[in-house]
Amino acid sequence: MSEGFEAGWRSAAAGQEGRGAEAGHASGGTDSPTGRADHLRFVSHEIRNPLAAALWSAEILARLTPDERGGARGEKLARTCLRALQRLRRLTEDHLLSERLDARGFPVAVEVIPVADLLPEDPGALGAARLDADLPDRLAVAADPVLARRALEAAVLAAAREGGAVRVEARARRGVVQLRVAGAPPRPAALRDPGRADPSDPRGAALSLGSARRAAAATGGALRVEGGAFLLDLPEAPGAGETR
Repeated sequence: MSEGFEAGWRSAAAGQEGRGAEAGHASGGTDSPTGRADHLRFVSHEIRNPLAAALWSAEILARLTPDERGGARGEKLARTCLRALQRLRRLTEDHLLSERLDARGFPVAVEVIPVADLLPEDPGALGAARLDADLPDRLAVAADPVLARRALEAAVLAAAREGGAVRVEARARRGVVQLRVAGAPPRPAALRDPGRADPSDPRGAALSLGSARRAAAATGGALRVEGGAFLLDLPEAPGAGETR
């Protein structure tokens, strides 16, 4: 077993209750009125930028003649509008999922899921030049499929930040399946809910890790940063794999 996994198992050994406490601690203080207001200012700023870009490009497209819309200028404006809307969609989905989970308004439905089925269908769309995976066929988790996939997708998205290769490995031990996602090194306080002093993300991923941290905790797991990688712990499905 690699050093990264050994270190991860030592942290995961505290148990499910400890993982949930750690996930709450990673929230970065947004439970306080000041932290909450600061975070919402950041969210508002992140959403306004792509919304303005989409409206601007759509308004210009509407003024063009049919021939102009079918030309190079129209194609460029259409691409600008599409990128802005994709960024806006990710931001909105992440923010709304976080709000639903914080309000305990998301119906968690646990299923047995083969670990390989958690991988993003199109890693290229997340910015990864290549996705290498070492996921034993025998491994499966007992988790909500929507939440588990969102948590892993956010980790892959963050690891693909620099456009390089991303590697996902999975191991099981003591009732926990741990997925290690390695690529670009995580930023400091990567799992903290961002505030107005934090940088924007042109891909719309600024809220993804905060949403993923909540998603992992809600389905009985945890997401954390350790050893220069993201570690996603999920409950192992009973009878799936060999627990060592």
